[in-house]
Amino acid sequence: MYRSLFSRDLFAELDRLQRDVQQAFELSPSIRGRGRGGFPAMNVGSTPGSLEIYAFVPGLDPASIDVQIEKGVLTVAGERASELPGRDAKATVHIDERFAGRFRRVVTLPDDIDADSVQARYREGVLHISLQRSAATRPRRIDVK
Repeated sequence: MYRSLFSRDLFAELDRLQRDVQQAFELSPSIRGRGRGGFPAMNVGSTPGSLEIYAFVPGLDPASIDVQIEKGVLTVAGERASELPGRDAKATVHIDERFAGRFRRVVTLPDDIDADSVQARYREGVLHISLQRSAATRPRRIDVK
């Protein structure tokens, strides 16, 4: 007769614990990792001369989006109003999947970013933030004589 030392529930519990730990580490986006489930969704990439950030914020007025850099941290904040009927209306909401409310995303920047040469553009629901690297830290080819 075969008897297991571990119950099947133990493995299910370990799997749940592993998922919880992974989610805990994915809450802090930076250029070295990405978070999931935050608003706005962001793509972050780099080139030798710049850092490019794309934040997907459809339906917002560009003037209502607050972009700040302070001590090597980029913050994108704002608020999206709810488009659902108010509580006073006699309406029933069946599905509400669109984010509404205040939002704030924070990205840790590398040390070689020139904070004075940042550009932010908003087009068709996408906020594009371009951060140039300082000229002294850009890779350059040196001719050998």
